[in-house]
Amino acid sequence: MNQFFSRYSNFLVATMIATLSISFSLMSCQSKDRQQQESKVEIPGPTLTLVEKWETDTSLTTAESVILDDEAGLIYVACIGAVPPDAKDGDGFIAQIAIYGNVVKEKWITGLNGPKGMGIYEDTLYIADITDVVKVARITGEILDRVNIEGSIFLNDITIDEGGVVYISDTRANRIYKLENGNTEVWLDDSEMGGPNGLYAEADRIMVATFGAGNFGSVDRTSKQFDDQSAKIPSGDGIVKIDDGYLVSNWNGEVYHVNADWEQTLILDTKGIEVNAADIAIVPAKNMLLVPTFFKNSVVAYEIQKSISH
Repeated sequence: MNQFFSRYSNFLVATMIATLSISFSLMSCQSKDRQQQESKVEIPGPTLTLVEKWETDTSLTTAESVILDDEAGLIYVACIGAVPPDAKDGDGFIAQIAIYGNVVKEKWITGLNGPKGMGIYEDTLYIADITDVVKVARITGEILDRVNIEGSIFLNDITIDEGGVVYISDTRANRIYKLENGNTEVWLDDSEMGGPNGLYAEADRIMVATFGAGNFGSVDRTSKQFDDQSAKIPSGDGIVKIDDGYLVSNWNGEVYHVNADWEQTLILDTKGIEVNAADIAIVPAKNMLLVPTFFKNSVVAYEIQKSISH
């Protein structure tokens, strides 16, 4: 009998130890699961709101594109002049405006046709002008050269990479050209893009907003494959970088915020009052977005306000 109780007692002790061991294991697993769940909690990104700060006068005839010259503390506005925008009529010009909205010099550079996208590299301002890229001395405004791009139809936007290579979109030809060391070539010819317009150069890719198909995506700079990742943005025009995402304009009168996960949010809609939103620019020091209004002949500045949604 004593042997029975001894064996039974040993059995109970072993059972209790095993039960406790399993309980501790389960608790440990549950704790790890909770830690993993907690580590997976996503911190919400900023919600962007645009608040109008100022608008220029209406002397900027068919204002199509804006760019910040940070060194000069000025904003340049490409004004097509009389339409249609592909007419080689010689009435296009570049205006200078201050960061507070006053027009400094209405016709700083003249003798252009239908100027649109612009880019700055060192002391040179590059302007897309229908079938030419016009090179201008940034400080004096003197036209240095007019580079004709053979086979081009409707040059639209310009972006410049870290090495000074200039990329130019041709919306009607479905091409992106490259200008390097005075030589031009077709960098990408792809009808799947659907009318490339807005461009933005990054280290390994070129961001592209297309006007016809309304695609917004990227072109790998090595493989040259176009990757349409985001939802559609109709009549894509300008692209600017903001934090880890982008602001992209729809020429018809909208601006979208596209975050790092390619989720898009409409943050400006002026279609109802028939105000366009052409090739946009950003003034980082002022946290300000610049929107050329095309047929309204002005530029509107918006303060970019950020809030974290909970």
